[in-house]
Amino acid sequence: METNTKYNFEWKNLGDLNLGRPNLGTNTHLAVYRLMQYTMRDVIEKHLGPEKTNELFVEAGFKAGTEFCKNALDCSLGFNEFVANLTVTLEKFGIGVLRIEKADLEKMSLVLTVSEDLDCSGLPVIGVAVCDYDEGFIAGIMHYYTGKDFKVKEIDCWCTGDRTCRFTVDLLN
Repeated sequence: METNTKYNFEWKNLGDLNLGRPNLGTNTHLAVYRLMQYTMRDVIEKHLGPEKTNELFVEAGFKAGTEFCKNALDCSLGFNEFVANLTVTLEKFGIGVLRIEKADLEKMSLVLTVSEDLDCSGLPVIGVAVCDYDEGFIAGIMHYYTGKDFKVKEIDCWCTGDRTCRFTVDLLN
């Protein structure tokens, strides 16, 4: 769904972070990230409604996951080594702590958790899962790594009262 837009994201468009932030460096406070994400979600939801907002966050997450996989991960590795590389890289970037709970590689079906999740760990319990962006992010990583499409669904979330985010990852037929 590429269109003529003002800004078409690619990893290289993140810029030279060391040149641009010689004093502050590449890190920022988690509150600033959440301030950007949740104010953006609030405004988009007021204009387009919750369903369309969720779709857009999944789509943005997918694009981010694809670019992240392409530029930060080693896709030449076998599945177990790839997951080990992904786990280390997610922690290095401060995104979260990945654990695979179940894996059926024949069916390409997973259940995974992301603890200390960038998006929601520590938020108030509101009774709904909020990690739509993460669903897309995981789907984008899996798509780029395998060349196949996946349905990713958050089934447990900090905001529903759980203390980790849990996702099902299933190959689309």
